[in-house]
Amino acid sequence: MLPRLMSLISGQQLCKTYGTQVVLDRVDVTVEAEDRIGLVGANGSGKSTLGRILAGLEVPDLGTVAQRRGARIAYLAQEPTLPAGSALEVTVQGLQDWHAAKQRHDSLAQALAAHSGDLETLLAEQGAAAAQIEHLGGWDVTHRAEDLLARLSIFNLDQDVSTMSGGEKRRVALARLLIGAPDVAILDEPTNHLDANTIEWLETYLQESFKGALLLITHDRYVLDRVVNRTLELERGQVHSYEGGWERYLAAKAERQEFLQRTEANRSNFLRKELEWLQRQPKARTTKQKARIKRAEETIAAPQMQSASNLNFEAQSGRLGSTILEFSGLHLGVGDKTLIKNLDLKLIKGERLGIIGPNGCGKSSLFRAIVGQLTPLAGSIVLGKNSDPAYFDQNRSGLIDDETILQNIAGKHDSVQLGEQSLSVYSYLERFAFRGERMRTKVGALSGGERARVALAKLLLQRGNLLLLDEPTNDLDVQTLSALEEMLIDFKGVTLVVTHDRYFLNRVATSILAFEGQGQVARYAGNYDDYLLQRQQTRAAGAIHESPSRESTKARPRAKPKGLSFSEARELEQLLPTIDGLESEIGRLEALLANPETYSKGSDAARNATQEVEQARAALEQAMVRWEELETKRSPS
Repeated sequence: MLPRLMSLISGQQLCKTYGTQVVLDRVDVTVEAEDRIGLVGANGSGKSTLGRILAGLEVPDLGTVAQRRGARIAYLAQEPTLPAGSALEVTVQGLQDWHAAKQRHDSLAQALAAHSGDLETLLAEQGAAAAQIEHLGGWDVTHRAEDLLARLSIFNLDQDVSTMSGGEKRRVALARLLIGAPDVAILDEPTNHLDANTIEWLETYLQESFKGALLLITHDRYVLDRVVNRTLELERGQVHSYEGGWERYLAAKAERQEFLQRTEANRSNFLRKELEWLQRQPKARTTKQKARIKRAEETIAAPQMQSASNLNFEAQSGRLGSTILEFSGLHLGVGDKTLIKNLDLKLIKGERLGIIGPNGCGKSSLFRAIVGQLTPLAGSIVLGKNSDPAYFDQNRSGLIDDETILQNIAGKHDSVQLGEQSLSVYSYLERFAFRGERMRTKVGALSGGERARVALAKLLLQRGNLLLLDEPTNDLDVQTLSALEEMLIDFKGVTLVVTHDRYFLNRVATSILAFEGQGQVARYAGNYDDYLLQRQQTRAAGAIHESPSRESTKARPRAKPKGLSFSEARELEQLLPTIDGLESEIGRLEALLANPETYSKGSDAARNATQEVEQARAALEQAMVRWEELETKRSPS
């Protein structure tokens, strides 16, 4: 780490304009050695632009950026450009300091072999280079690259990066950046294309292993809360700084907005009184009166506080029948790879199914099978006669890059049909934070988040009662995410959503469908936190079921034990029916959790059943421990 002599990065009075849009208006930003900064803001507000300027990859229109001499600053782009080579080769190339030390050591070895130079000097310099190599990870650094790539779900280390998908390239680029351990890492949406387990690993790595300063441009609210110590919000060209992560930022911003609203109310009151006074005065003015008039004019000319716009999404839902979507003995595969084995699942009205699993496990393939783009290997997918799927795919298909936002949504028309209501296309797009001339921007020129908002606007014009949302949270800002969450909670149809956003799943999901490997897919009651708890309980219960003492409980004769006191013998006799009763109760509760009707009663019913299962399993484990103690005492070895 570099000594704390000055800021690692200092941006002063930064200005940046694209056409008529001002994204940075005299912005000051500094990054210190111990900073863990989160950068938030609406899609298109200029977060990526600010990140690139601070990294030295883009030049501001006005203002200066100073980087500490010798500081290593690395930037992870949303669409990174990688050099040629395999995944392993490209990742190892991130060790620039290590390669420089290795090249220095090799050149000194050649000089020694050729006797070109003073022997003692060459040996001393070679020793220093060797010491630096050891300090930077030793002579074999490929194991570090292999570990990082595996953690990021890149297992084919010899695959050429040019043949990889966009998501795979991002993960290789992230591994390349992390292995280089820069003094400042600027990460633009680092959690996109990562599954939930990998995001949790990245959180831990950034907290415990990464020693440099961080600037995270991300919409992941859990990452913001658990990693950053300062939050910057970019809003209307200005940067506002808040201490702490997501939760503290929300509280501080609410206080700031309340203060601004009070200030605006006082300003409006002052203007009203001044205008009333001016209207009562004669034409002749004293010097004092002229000063008061000038003050009123300055107040009128001052920019007014603009309130934050609230996005308003509304999904249309047609009538649903008794059958909505059912999988019966579903087997799904692509090529030689089996993705799903023998899946039985029935979805009911109002259910919101969160779908999770590692990349490439078959989540998107399941959606493609539902809409008829992929044929099952066996089993069936039954859509109700009234079920009308609306499919939001990862690639945001259906958008025409050469057409404007207005043309993509309404063609040549001035209005759209939202249920029984005819609505101006301009009013409709304002719900998605598109205003004025921005609506005439071509879709190909939009940011990833803005493009996602256009795709959502187009999707929600469909009268679909079965929403299939594949990674809808990628690239969306927090304001849009919150609006989408509220819409789905109010939606009267059925939603299936593939996402890695744990905060989103905790707010929205009524159950979780988890891809667990080897074609196994399991459903769990409740949201993401409930899923984690049930997985932990299932593993603990499996260990109990596998214990020899557990298997022998029903086989043991219920004769009066010897070597025990009367009360202990009586307790042992009573423990056996207690264990049987607890096993039966656990079976009943597990059947309840597997019954789709449980979820139609709301998340509380599923949550209560989950808690009861937890209590019953804990009681069973305690009873088993006591039973083993008394059995050992009855028949000591």
